[in-house]
Amino acid sequence: MKITFFTLTALVLSFFAPEKKQEDTKIPLCHGPANGMSLLAADPNFAKAHAEPLPFHYESKAGEMVKFKTPDGKMADGFLLKAKKPSDKWLLVYQEWWGLNDYIKMQAETYYNDLSDVNVLALDMYDGKVATKQEDAAKYMQGADQNRLQAITKGALMYAGPKAKVASVGWCFGGMLSLQSAILSGKQAVGCVMYYGFPIQDVSKLKMLDTDVLAFFGTKDGFIKQESVKEFEENMKKADEKLMVKMYDADHAFANPSNPNFDKAATEDAYKRSLTYLKSKLKA
Repeated sequence: MKITFFTLTALVLSFFAPEKKQEDTKIPLCHGPANGMSLLAADPNFAKAHAEPLPFHYESKAGEMVKFKTPDGKMADGFLLKAKKPSDKWLLVYQEWWGLNDYIKMQAETYYNDLSDVNVLALDMYDGKVATKQEDAAKYMQGADQNRLQAITKGALMYAGPKAKVASVGWCFGGMLSLQSAILSGKQAVGCVMYYGFPIQDVSKLKMLDTDVLAFFGTKDGFIKQESVKEFEENMKKADEKLMVKMYDADHAFANPSNPNFDKAATEDAYKRSLTYLKSKLKA
């Protein structure tokens, strides 16, 4: 039987501008969204809004952990699901604040199964650390080195290769990283999906996008507020970039089944929309 993200949720009631070379492209992550996520991590209310994920072990049928070089002279890890036949199409998957846990690996494999001939790589943005407690997740997200985050994404792009067509998807912390990934990908970027992540509001940075963006937010989100989403929409227009926003009558982390605010209907609808979008972007 095919195991999907939605199958698990039924079994587990809770979870969870000019072209530049990649190595020369740098976003000042110490400002804007990255700093916003760091501030959120320091907010006890933000931690309380994320129920700790239940123990879960996922046996992948197609994926394996791999290592790749990063431009800061280090190595990074990722969960790779290689296309069944040679393909230059890639989907980079960005974790929530818990880290690259088995839930994220399962979601990566769900996309892999539903997309055709696409390499899917879920990145380990915490360099091996995975949180199961709120206090650890807050510590990891707040302490994430912004230059290291960029280096991991750049390393993944180098691993995919200069001819790769790259899309990205992420949730919360990963939603922010997905948008930054699309900027760092330059001309290789073909798609970007972000779930309730802090958006970049700097128009000059948004102008560096070479793809449109599909973003999901909740009207009840007390952390990524509607005012911020509206400002994001306005700034994307100023940057002459296309942004498609879908607002749900839902709270922050509505697509995380371990969260008390999990909204199954919104989650399923958002996934269908994201899949349709990614298929259109990663078509031959």
